[in-house]
Amino acid sequence: MGFTFTFDRFNQLVSLMKSLFIIILSFLSFNFSAQALSETQKLESLCKVWGFLKYYHPHVAKGDFDWDRQLIQKIDELDQIDDKVQLNELYSKWISSLGKVDDCKKCLIPSREKVYFLRNFDLTWINDRRLFDEKVSRELLFIQNNRNLGSNHYFGIGGKKVYFKNENSYGSKFTSKQTSLLELFRYWNLVEYFFPYKYQTDQNWNDVLKEMIPKFTEIANDEDYHLTLAELVTKVDDSHAFLYSPIINTYQHGRRKVPVEYIYAEGKLVVTKIIHHKLNEERALKTGDVIYDINGRTIPQMVNSLGKYIPASNSWGKINKVKNLFLFSNNDSIALKIERDGQNLSMTVPTYLLKDIIPEKPSVRKKWEFLDSDHKIGYVNMGIIERSDLDDMYKDLKSTTSIIFDLRNYPKLTIFPLSKMILPEKSIYYQFNFPETDYLSKFYSAKNSIGRKNPDYYKGNVVVLVDENTQSQAETTTIMFKQHPKAKVIGSNTSGANGDIIRFKIADLDTCFTGLGAYYPDGRETQRIGIIPDIVIKPTVKGVQKGKDEVLERALDYIKTGF
Repeated sequence: MGFTFTFDRFNQLVSLMKSLFIIILSFLSFNFSAQALSETQKLESLCKVWGFLKYYHPHVAKGDFDWDRQLIQKIDELDQIDDKVQLNELYSKWISSLGKVDDCKKCLIPSREKVYFLRNFDLTWINDRRLFDEKVSRELLFIQNNRNLGSNHYFGIGGKKVYFKNENSYGSKFTSKQTSLLELFRYWNLVEYFFPYKYQTDQNWNDVLKEMIPKFTEIANDEDYHLTLAELVTKVDDSHAFLYSPIINTYQHGRRKVPVEYIYAEGKLVVTKIIHHKLNEERALKTGDVIYDINGRTIPQMVNSLGKYIPASNSWGKINKVKNLFLFSNNDSIALKIERDGQNLSMTVPTYLLKDIIPEKPSVRKKWEFLDSDHKIGYVNMGIIERSDLDDMYKDLKSTTSIIFDLRNYPKLTIFPLSKMILPEKSIYYQFNFPETDYLSKFYSAKNSIGRKNPDYYKGNVVVLVDENTQSQAETTTIMFKQHPKAKVIGSNTSGANGDIIRFKIADLDTCFTGLGAYYPDGRETQRIGIIPDIVIKPTVKGVQKGKDEVLERALDYIKTGF
């Protein structure tokens, strides 16, 4: 008997297929919403929600809750959470317990006076369906749109600078997984909402959180704790940043040292001075020795090893920050490979406790001087000249044909009075990005001017010497000098860390990061790049061995030849 396909049978088949589709869709939807979550996923979501509520929720931001205590409680509660449904029930109840958030009409009105910089702003995680359901996302979005305005319990504003306050201290010793995670979450959110260069870090800041959560949960002792914190701080890729840890300084870097001074050049260390010590022993190293291997590692390998725990904006900044640690140790000797008079030598060099090394009195340097007998070329050491010296300095050097300003150091707040002497007119020299404290993680831009209308400005060559030591205020001062019509910057790339810093503590250890963004007037970046010299020249091994200042010599050559 044949099968007869009727219109009724067709409708029955369509109805059956629809029912099956609904069942399958419901099953998939249930499985998606009830999906299992890893410990890292749960803690990642908690870090972001806790930090967001801390700064955005009006009642939390006003300090109505012991917010650290609430975080510890939630970390413990996560142990009982298995899937997305349970996680979102926890967050929804938590948000509800914080009290009603009133509508904020002012929050919806965009500022017409400010030009916003939004490359750091990213709250898209609120709609991450892997972690949050529609209800919780909607609740978080409502808080964003009706956020806290004005004063905040956790930070204050001095001028346009931000400072952190009312953060509890739990000491620098490892006590528990919960406290360690609290410090991680605290630091991560400070960077998330206040660091102007978050968008420039080598590693996406969200990925940093995912990587560091397991490391913080596995901490077992004080040394692990400090090293993991240092690794976290290093992730900001900012030469302003640091973590001061006595444990790391003592046990990782060492309490003993080879008593010599040296200069880094061409990937090697050139010994420039032998320092006296209290023990009368024969000196193994000599001035001019070139060290290229320390305990079986090349100098670049030493930089990579130490650099994991020392933040810097770039590779030359990293070298500058770690180079003074190369000859420290906790052992009574260090194995070196050196070049001396054309020969390669291996030697074991003794180290000494710092208390047994006799520091030499630094030589007295002139704040300014003439570099030639005709008094045509002036030189100013920007690291030691004071504001009170500037009138006398300019009186002496005003008649020269060239002034060399040495900024391979850190100046003493001389930028504004100097600009009024040196520059011909008022000019915009920098753009700064300031934190928008009513909508955190947004920044707004303002252009800064310097100098004044000055017919009596300096008419000669303005030559500026820079290198990796030229950082922050020194970089800003360099940009000021570049406004001069006959300015020339000579040396190597500057540090690439500019803008005022924010100092604070993490796990009761001193730290900081850059607090303001700093850019050229046209918006070009200097952070991580540095100021690129007009003429690039770096120290060489041979030059250091001969006691030459090759950067200064190149400046004198430029003044003589014009190129």
